[in-house]
Amino acid sequence: MAVIENDPSIEAATRTVGEVGIRTAYRTCPLCEATCGLEITLKSDGVGGKTVQRIRGDKDDVFSKGFICPKGSTLKHLHEDPDRLRVPMAKRDGVHVEVTWEEAWSEIEAGLGGVIERHGRSSLGVYGGNAGAHSLSSMMYLRTLFTGLGTRNRYSASTVDQMPRHVAAGHIFGSPVAVPVPDLDRTEHLLILGANPYVSNGSMCTAPDFPGRIERIRERGGKVVVVDPRRSRTAEEADEWIAIRPGSDALLLAAMCNVLVVENLVNVGPHVAEYLNGLDEFVAAIAPFTPESVVVATDVAATVIRKLARELAAATTASVYGRIGTTATEFGSTATWLIDALNILTGNLDRSGGAMFAMPVAGGATTRGKPGSGRGFEIGRGQTRVSGHPEVMGEYPVGALAEEITTPGEGQLRAMITVGGNPIRSNPNSELLAEAFNDLEFMVSVDLYLNETTRHADVILPSPSQLQRSHYDLLLLQFGVRNVANYSEPVLPLDGQPDEWEVISKLTLVAQGMGVDADPALADHRAIDAMVRSAVRSEHSRLRGRDAEEILAELNSSGRVGPERMLDFMLRSGPFGDGFGAEPEGTSLDDLLRRPHGRDFGALEPRLPDILRTPSGKVELAPAAFINDLDRLAAAVPGFENQGLVLIGRRHLRSNNSWMHNVNVLVKGKPRCTLHVHPDDAALLGLTDGDAATITSRVGSVTAPVEVTDSITPGVVSLPHGWGHNAPGAQMRVAAEHAGVNSNILTDHEAMDPLSGTSVLNGIPVEVAVAS
Repeated sequence: MAVIENDPSIEAATRTVGEVGIRTAYRTCPLCEATCGLEITLKSDGVGGKTVQRIRGDKDDVFSKGFICPKGSTLKHLHEDPDRLRVPMAKRDGVHVEVTWEEAWSEIEAGLGGVIERHGRSSLGVYGGNAGAHSLSSMMYLRTLFTGLGTRNRYSASTVDQMPRHVAAGHIFGSPVAVPVPDLDRTEHLLILGANPYVSNGSMCTAPDFPGRIERIRERGGKVVVVDPRRSRTAEEADEWIAIRPGSDALLLAAMCNVLVVENLVNVGPHVAEYLNGLDEFVAAIAPFTPESVVVATDVAATVIRKLARELAAATTASVYGRIGTTATEFGSTATWLIDALNILTGNLDRSGGAMFAMPVAGGATTRGKPGSGRGFEIGRGQTRVSGHPEVMGEYPVGALAEEITTPGEGQLRAMITVGGNPIRSNPNSELLAEAFNDLEFMVSVDLYLNETTRHADVILPSPSQLQRSHYDLLLLQFGVRNVANYSEPVLPLDGQPDEWEVISKLTLVAQGMGVDADPALADHRAIDAMVRSAVRSEHSRLRGRDAEEILAELNSSGRVGPERMLDFMLRSGPFGDGFGAEPEGTSLDDLLRRPHGRDFGALEPRLPDILRTPSGKVELAPAAFINDLDRLAAAVPGFENQGLVLIGRRHLRSNNSWMHNVNVLVKGKPRCTLHVHPDDAALLGLTDGDAATITSRVGSVTAPVEVTDSITPGVVSLPHGWGHNAPGAQMRVAAEHAGVNSNILTDHEAMDPLSGTSVLNGIPVEVAVAS
């Protein structure tokens, strides 16, 4: 790594106190999408060891400016957690025991090799968890693993989370990562649906201190409106809360679009109008969705719907933003499309204060290839073997995973690889999936913990802790509300453990039959060589026509390998890069090392038409997939009207899906895994605060303590996601003491948004009764 002396931006100095060194390190928090900067104080023991003394927000971070949530300060606890795996585990007579790395690789070679020999590579399945989005190594090397396994049976957490957002962006703008984000720092009107950024810190919208950014909208005279079945923390802080029936967001959004059309409030603006297709078709298709037609289904009055639409149209600048509450529903993709439609119809797409596109500093799908047009987006290049669910972005719905394991026939899944995920807690009908995993012939997991999913694995390969890895938010900064870059070196040494990229690379090579002695550097060299040669061949690359060998030699001269070498190349060839000498003021990995607080490349700027990758070179407002789905949406109205009690999820600021419940400082205190019930419903059901209630859906039943609260609307109950830490064989002791119940025992694996394969996790029909 380059060493820069006398640079005022370098704050990470080392000072000596007696014989003990105190060092301050800076890094980006990798625990959620907020990407907050951390200031970490380290103490040396004088014999080469280091311990973390304190973690607090980095006030000089160019993006977060000192903001930190309770999770960020627990990286020390995660690193020191005695339950965190440091060495591989292998199952012996049904019990996991520690083994050497050599033993682990030998078992993987025999296990995967045996399955491939008996059943072929189509019998392999792979699952990537949410943690991969927060890991530089996973972002760089999981694609290599997925491809190298030679199977199309790929699954990820995307189909219980954000896939509708990608599907909408793909159809409208031509690229699934061309995701408009609210320009929070300049908007005057923010409409939030199904999101709670005061707790989640934002999602598919990378914005450290999202709460503070919301508060500043109001401070400058703007307005914040929240649409949600719960009076969430965000709703409490907003100017207005609109309670809505779970899963009916698409109907509300369609009716708002209808109001804009009928009242002649559509004003696309010349900037977007020049590149817009399908306005007339959209107007005709939305005509049946009058405010009156959706009132009973949404529980939102027609006068309120008109007011929402009119205020959006009248605002100087405005943006509509939706997340899990809108995506994890049976109309998740259509609802997301209608969010984009509202931003387009009100003239707020791709303009300051509206919904804008980030320019990722390390580049990405929206910066590569021919600007302004492309091949577009499609799904269905394959189907699941049993139920015929279409492929989306190279993967299949996790809701179909269990049946692919348990249904006999050619292509039946007989082995699984999971990386950084806990699908048996995060996916629908968890008990069915757990039973299916018991049927596998072999399973290998890459994970920090022996948890509810990895307990099924024959071999578990540990990853280093977050403090032992380098970090750059390769994915999340594609959705940033500013164009920034921040690289973090490892804070603590690996202590003899292989790095995460080495584990994933070697796993790929072993699965390809290259043996237990395969060098992970081989996959690494292949990957960087392919990246460079592809760039110099592309007529639209900044490096077109350059000498690939010369660029590779310059990259290799730094001594970097693994994700650092790849990242350096991506930064230097990216939109703000130094172009390997062409732009001396451009960025590189060395540049970011000189700037431990990050580098700010400014506010978002309009990107039309260059960001488009549609064949027409236009913003496609009326893709056939969504226009056709409006018939299904209209037909669903009677079902909403006749619904009984429905279940939704919720998040907590001190929680992160299922895996941070083993940190005592985050789970201590009042139990959080409770069933929220409105007082009116509690009275009808004979429930009082603290009672145990049994919640039953089509696929399962759980019992949880009741919390009576008027923050939930009548007819809706809520359980938090990610709990239920009572599985035999798991080794997460703190989590087991605060086990809670698994809400995904209740979610239905057959309930999906057909356009994206996303599981329905909100609006689950349930019955609730006093526990017997």
